[in-house]
Amino acid sequence: MATTLAEAAEDIRTATTHAARIEHVSKSFAGPAGSQLVLDDITLDVAPGEFVTLLGASGCGKSTLLNLVAGLDKPSAGAIATDGRPALMFQEHALFPWLTAGKNIELALKLRDVPKAERRPRAEELLELVRLHGAYGKRVHELSGGMRQRVALARALAQDSRLLLMDEPFAALDAITRDVLHDELTRIWRERDVSVLFVTHNVREAVRLAQRVVLLSSRPGRVAHEWRVDIEHPRRIEDSAVAELSVEITEQLRGEIRRHGQH
Repeated sequence: MATTLAEAAEDIRTATTHAARIEHVSKSFAGPAGSQLVLDDITLDVAPGEFVTLLGASGCGKSTLLNLVAGLDKPSAGAIATDGRPALMFQEHALFPWLTAGKNIELALKLRDVPKAERRPRAEELLELVRLHGAYGKRVHELSGGMRQRVALARALAQDSRLLLMDEPFAALDAITRDVLHDELTRIWRERDVSVLFVTHNVREAVRLAQRVVLLSSRPGRVAHEWRVDIEHPRRIEDSAVAELSVEITEQLRGEIRRHGQH
């Protein structure tokens, strides 16, 4: 919380000009051999309405950074500010199996103190948004993997956050389902005008979705490189422009992995 007038003014400026501001953030964890530095001096902004993907080798700290932005953990150094409370979506859908699809979404609405009479209509609207009309009463076991992730997305959107944090949400899906959900996420992002910070290890997925791709170095994670993605929508994962930029980014990623292997 701000403790001075200057800090309060800066909080207001941050909230109005950035969906997220990450300033000189580092994170260490205690290990058997002592403190281990996972993230080192990360500075990154996400603008309102911007779609940013985070790439990097396994263990570089992508998910750790996302958890810090979500407020699930605190940085060892530096500061993070967001425009309101972010909504977080994981690789696993994390739906409650004893609740229906609609009731899972209603739970998020309840936590926002949405009146009970309004919850079902809003849940059904969100299911409609993610192309699951009529799925309100379905149990989790009745839904395919792609449908479960759609419900998880609807539940995240139910939080009415301006910033959506996504940690490899489509990694466990088959290629065709993932491709369809790329289209759906792009549509929803543009319709709802939310900001997205999306973690992935898939270079083509990063290029297909994002306006900006950020590459983290191998541990400790630092911002190694950024790319603006000036490819018009709709994009396909097999588009030549997507493939061309993916090759460039993959070469940079390989270089980071090789450097890490020499340490």
